[in-house]
Amino acid sequence: MKIAVFNGSPRKMNTSAMVQAFIEGAEAAGHEVEEYQVGKMKIGGCLGCEYCHTKGNGNCVQKDDFEKLLPAYKEADMIVFASPVYYFTMTAQMQAAIQRVYCIGKPQKAKKCVLMLSSGSPGTHDGSIAQFKAYMAYANMEVAGILTAAGEENKSEAKLNEIRDFAKGL
Repeated sequence: MKIAVFNGSPRKMNTSAMVQAFIEGAEAAGHEVEEYQVGKMKIGGCLGCEYCHTKGNGNCVQKDDFEKLLPAYKEADMIVFASPVYYFTMTAQMQAAIQRVYCIGKPQKAKKCVLMLSSGSPGTHDGSIAQFKAYMAYANMEVAGILTAAGEENKSEAKLNEIRDFAKGL
């Protein structure tokens, strides 16, 4: 299975450890994994201009780093969104990467998706999870898993092993 992992962390932090654990587990199970450093990319939010649907033939009028993600949205069998939670939501870069898939409507091949969230405090994941579930329902994709870590869990080898085991089981 071809898996695209969108890492919304703009710097090396707990989310990156979660992503690495996921990649290790998925690759151990024989999956092909490509990580995209969304948090370090320059991706503008959707403008709602409809260029993609009127003149662009599925291509966005904005020319930025989203163009690096579009092939993954078209070709991956599974997509993983991994983001730290900043003030109750995924990073702005991750939200832009999700919004901009509007140009093609939804991932074209992927039937499953995973969400991984990391935060400094418990009780901060609900908004991101609700957004993710709503998008998955719209895209008609199966939620294969939602993995979260908060506070001290972020440094827990037990949590990273849980993520590795989850990815091995895909």
